[in-house]
Amino acid sequence: MRLSDFDYQLPKELIAQYPLKERDKARLLVLERTSGNIRHCIFKEITDYLKKGDLLIINDTKVIHSRLRGQRVTGGKVEVLLLRRKKGLIFEALIRPARIKPQEKIVFDGGKIWATVIADGQILFDSPDVSTIYNLSSLPLPPYIKREPEELDEIYYQTVYAKREGAIAAPTAGLHFSESLIEKIKSEGINIASVTLHISYSTFKPVKVEDVTQHKMTAEYFEIPQETIVALSETQQAKARIFSVGTTSMRALETYAQQGRIQGYTDLYIYPGYNFKLVDCLLTNFHLPRTSLFILVCAFAGRDLIMKAYQEAIDKKYRFYSYGDAMLIL
Repeated sequence: MRLSDFDYQLPKELIAQYPLKERDKARLLVLERTSGNIRHCIFKEITDYLKKGDLLIINDTKVIHSRLRGQRVTGGKVEVLLLRRKKGLIFEALIRPARIKPQEKIVFDGGKIWATVIADGQILFDSPDVSTIYNLSSLPLPPYIKREPEELDEIYYQTVYAKREGAIAAPTAGLHFSESLIEKIKSEGINIASVTLHISYSTFKPVKVEDVTQHKMTAEYFEIPQETIVALSETQQAKARIFSVGTTSMRALETYAQQGRIQGYTDLYIYPGYNFKLVDCLLTNFHLPRTSLFILVCAFAGRDLIMKAYQEAIDKKYRFYSYGDAMLIL
């Protein structure tokens, strides 16, 4: 499998720059794997495709402020994305421009905070505490959203059920659920349980190797609570369906199914040929080409069918990526 097999062309005007005011009024493309049929509806109509006893698995991670803009001592602009706190005031980070070398200093907020690049991808702050660093950081909107974060993003770039801080990107399939829609789902006898996977750079970084089977994911923290394990078992015993809300929920669930682990770090990389062991249906947004997310979706539904669905979404002018529309794969 070559990386070029997972490429497609998207008109720039279809990349959503703002969220919809009413989350559950996004469009929903419904794709049936067995028949290849495609249907179009509004997201709040997702209940038409759910049955009593089905189980939705959501990712309850919460996006943290993790983007800092600063300057080099020479005056050049610098952008830092905090990936993970290692210890003390040392963080793993993406630093742009990449030509910044170890021991170089970066100043933030007019000198309120200084930091030193101590190694490739690591930065040491001189702030008195971690909270000061995060308080000076902004919400890390994806780079294809060509604007600065606004007040509305504080609400809309989080799921309504986000509660466990630690992600640097939102689990975007869940952004479409409103509180009222969740209540409706529960009232119809459809179960909801949660996992946590703190989304880091590994989830959305581009695949750069031409042989996609050689791509390596870096580890991300996940946790599956005991009540979710029970819900999964009961759903399987009842021969009902397990729906993964998002690719990150999928990776947590399949890590558990494959390895028996319910907590820790996962570097599970799913590409065509993978044998799905737990998930029956997938709710997902439309993903960038040449990414592990897009490759995972192709693994779940078949590359040709996904290419067909994406082309139809483009033809019908669906909104793409984080603030875009959704696809339900049955």
